[in-house]
Amino acid sequence: MIYKFRAILDAEEDVFRDIAIDENASLEDLHNAIVNAFGFDGMEVASFYTCDDTWNQEDEIPMFDAGDIPGEQKTMSDYGLNDLLYDEQTKIIYVYDFINMWTFLVELAAIEEPIIGETYPALIFSHGELPAEAVEKQFEADNDNDFYSEFEDDIDEDDLDAFGTDDSFEDYGFEENWN
Repeated sequence: MIYKFRAILDAEEDVFRDIAIDENASLEDLHNAIVNAFGFDGMEVASFYTCDDTWNQEDEIPMFDAGDIPGEQKTMSDYGLNDLLYDEQTKIIYVYDFINMWTFLVELAAIEEPIIGETYPALIFSHGELPAEAVEKQFEADNDNDFYSEFEDDIDEDDLDAFGTDDSFEDYGFEENWN
């Protein structure tokens, strides 16, 4: 079977790509298809995130195993599309380039028979131009729980300079050129 996805860029203007890919392909294959469909160079790190029906982010599925024990963390290449996405679970979030945070809402739109002679993955529809920059994300802290606000009046600028203004190391029991 062929999975048809719509990858929607989180942006002010409508920008999306429809991608057809074999159901047995991996998340890494879908990652590569999205990178190609949007014209990225593919040199940045990315992750998928499972989510619920209202796009609330859940578990991360990274490109690389960054866990403490090698081989313990599953990566994109470890998951087949049909392992995670099916008729009842159709949504996944994709983030490309953790500096710019290009964020995509990826939804399984259809499951169809393959077209004879068609090569997959395939870009089947493209709408909108990729903006020059990703939409800047606004991360806001709850003001009632702002950890630093209760201490900001107590900050003494002299306490911030641990070595004093003359950069003297004598008080610390070692010379400036100790190595």
